[in-house]
Amino acid sequence: MKKQSHISYTPEDFDSPVKHGSTPVARPRVHSADLFGSAHEVLIEHAGEEYRLRLTRQGKLILTK
Repeated sequence: MKKQSHISYTPEDFDSPVKHGSTPVARPRVHSADLFGSAHEVLIEHAGEEYRLRLTRQGKLILTK
């Protein structure tokens, strides 16, 4: 069974809007600590595919399919 999580955003979580065409679009900001918790890897499902986002010992992020 897949664990579903819901992330809610507040206005402070958004960077200044960027333009997409002629319409400004706000970008949500998610802190890596909120994604990882005490883990070093999270699974991300996107368009029916599974991706792994890993946190390295050097503190860098690696996204693989």
